Amino acid sequence: MKKNSRDTRLKVRVKTAKKRSLSSTLWLQRQLNDPYVARAKREGYRSRAAYKLIEIDDKFRFLKPGAKVVDLGAAPGGWSQIAAKRIGAQEGQGGKGRVVAIDILDMDKIPGVDFMVIDFLDPHAPGILKEKLGGLADVVLSDMAANATGHRQTDHIKIMGLVEVAAEFAKDVLAPGGAFVSKVLQGGTENELLAALKRDFAAVKHVKPAASRADSSELYVVATGFRKSPS
Repeated sequence: MKKNSRDTRLKVRVKTAKKRSLSSTLWLQRQLNDPYVARAKREGYRSRAAYKLIEIDDKFRFLKPGAKVVDLGAAPGGWSQIAAKRIGAQEGQGGKGRVVAIDILDMDKIPGVDFMVIDFLDPHAPGILKEKLGGLADVVLSDMAANATGHRQTDHIKIMGLVEVAAEFAKDVLAPGGAFVSKVLQGGTENELLAALKRDFAAVKHVKPAASRADSSELYVVATGFRKSPS
């Protein structure tokens, strides 16, 4: 059988516009050719990141029906969508799961998700979250990333600092046995974070879901079995 002379899988190429930098052009080209971006559009998810959480939860099973979940830095809402679906928050029935999402940026409404514009670094944030949840959380999620500078070491330090304060926040709001899931970057200092998490959680694992780009140093840390210190 004669092969078609044109490959139907040819990548979309983006021309560099006068007002667009080369890095912006390359990012746009990567987005247009990313199968997870296309899949997210087809399936109604707000970001390709939704598939990362699906893969992580398929492996570790922390998003259980009826759970109370906090999503830090939630916008645009891909992780909140998955969490609400998996814990049963979408049905709007009494006794079902609860998702509270927070961000300093606004976010369009998601069925089954309570959203608040709050900086989680605000000292009042843990109390506000616990009041909104009606108690302690079972899961704290964080897919946050600090704004990139383009300098690898600086970006690594910034995101790891963000993860460390997110972990401290999680310790404030998690119930015993709870889970903390967060984005990290490879680069050395994540070992210090792992050691700290192992003191407070029964199991701490690293995972790189298939939906994470192969050329990215992005990993996710999954800490389960929170051991809450006595007040």
